[in-house]
Amino acid sequence: MDPETTRQVAPLPAEIYERYFVPALFRQWAPVVLDAARVQPGDNVLDVACGTGALACAAVDRVAPKGKVTGVDINGEMLDVARRKSGAVTWQQGRAEMLPLPDAGFDAVTSQFGLMFFEDPLAALREMLRVLRPGGRLAIAVCDAIDHSPGYSVLAELLQRLFGGEVADAFRAPFSMGDPQRLRSICAHAGITDAVVSRHDGTVRFESIDALVSTERACVWTLGGLLDDSQFERLRAAAQESLEPFVATDGRVAFGMPALIVTAGK
Repeated sequence: MDPETTRQVAPLPAEIYERYFVPALFRQWAPVVLDAARVQPGDNVLDVACGTGALACAAVDRVAPKGKVTGVDINGEMLDVARRKSGAVTWQQGRAEMLPLPDAGFDAVTSQFGLMFFEDPLAALREMLRVLRPGGRLAIAVCDAIDHSPGYSVLAELLQRLFGGEVADAFRAPFSMGDPQRLRSICAHAGITDAVVSRHDGTVRFESIDALVSTERACVWTLGGLLDDSQFERLRAAAQESLEPFVATDGRVAFGMPALIVTAGK
């Protein structure tokens, strides 16, 4: 048999995100953010940095039968996965800082765990406000500070000890917006004058410690490409002890990961 036909093809980052991160972290937040934006039947909803569509797909049921949902993401591979999940959403590729959409077209604008990765968060917030109609609602979720997520805090400390600050800081990047005062300040500079920041509890769940560290290693937004095979084996071995307090009798891992949700009107 031709070796080319038997070679295993590594899954794309978007597929890893959908297969592992969505059920472990992100799916639980879709109804929370939709509630925060008060999405209701008939609404025209925009989800910015929609990824593989966890929130946008959930919004379809909320706005039915006459509402519409649009998902925008800069990553074409993410949108390819999203399109396979739902044809009821209008999927568009574009930057959050320059949304390819007209002014005042949406009743609700949401963004779930994307703001901390935007090149220019201030510009992205201004764009979200621009496309929101007067009287519309805005809801944006970000990870709370890593210190409030005990399992990830332990993992960050372990990465710091094993590999130094550069690797640990890459892992901490998704938690960089976990500061209510900073969020309110950015919103004010973007012209969002009535922003309210609230903390909501969530839970991270993985099948095992190995599943957790393997998924994080594969994540191109944090540890992807930073650890070679030898380093990864060191991490796997050390994580068995460090993360043991978060393991249930069946081997599954669970710990809290709260989010901060910014809500505002226009």
